[in-house]
Amino acid sequence: MDWDYLRYIRALAIAGTFAKAGEILGVHQTTVLRRLDQMEESLGVQFFDRNRDGLQLTATGEMAYREAERLAVDMENLERKLVGQDGAPVGKVRIAAEDAVMYELLSPVLAALVREYPEIELEVLTDNDVSNLSHREADLTLRPENKPQATLEGERIAAIDSAVYGSTNYCRRNRKMDIENHPEACTWLIPDESFSHLATGKWYRKHLKNVNSVIRCNSLQSMHALARAGAGLAVLPCYLGEAAKELRRLSDPLEGESVDLWLHVNQDTQQMARVRIAMEFLVERLKALGPAIEFSNTL
Repeated sequence: MDWDYLRYIRALAIAGTFAKAGEILGVHQTTVLRRLDQMEESLGVQFFDRNRDGLQLTATGEMAYREAERLAVDMENLERKLVGQDGAPVGKVRIAAEDAVMYELLSPVLAALVREYPEIELEVLTDNDVSNLSHREADLTLRPENKPQATLEGERIAAIDSAVYGSTNYCRRNRKMDIENHPEACTWLIPDESFSHLATGKWYRKHLKNVNSVIRCNSLQSMHALARAGAGLAVLPCYLGEAAKELRRLSDPLEGESVDLWLHVNQDTQQMARVRIAMEFLVERLKALGPAIEFSNTL
């Protein structure tokens, strides 16, 4: 059994679907399906149960996956010995972040990183909720959370404040709106159930429980875009709202609704020169953005 088989099994186990495994491997999902069929047929075993919800490891698949994980770590360690001893930041660094964080905070920092270290090859993974991304997929993960797992290595960057924002056009059309006493008179852009990780969930439940006119979104990017277009009011991170010239802040930062921004590092790869240097660079640059993230100005 060659390593390429284990590489595909590992990607399928992490991703759970052919499409996502193809993204990890850099091939089309039909290639992944074909290789899995070839593996199972040639060895006469079944690595995965296939159902409507995705792929589930069989007992044989679990054993192969454990070996694949062990070999992946061994390969990473070997690579560190070969190219990392001199401290040179050379090779791939995988970074995961939410779309909104990437859009407004992380993208200029990454641009500066590759200018300073052109031998680092970045691979960027984005998701509306990076808690859905397996930690094994990324070397560095930037995500908002107030209680990170004790087993995760990382550094706190800042506390993200949020406030109510509306476009100038929306405010002009609704001059008499009173969001504090009569929020039900407004149209609101609110997150759907996939945003269970948002700290502002308590505020929605308390203040918008009687609101009927809503547009539900599954990403902050969508809420941000619709608010800028004048579709309604939205609670947005201040780093997003303040940067948009079309938006007006209609409240003070919501008290007790902030969430910490953390940069976590994969324990399996944190000693690699390129990962270590990338993390130090990101921590320094992102902490410099602290005043914009921890927005405290009142109306």
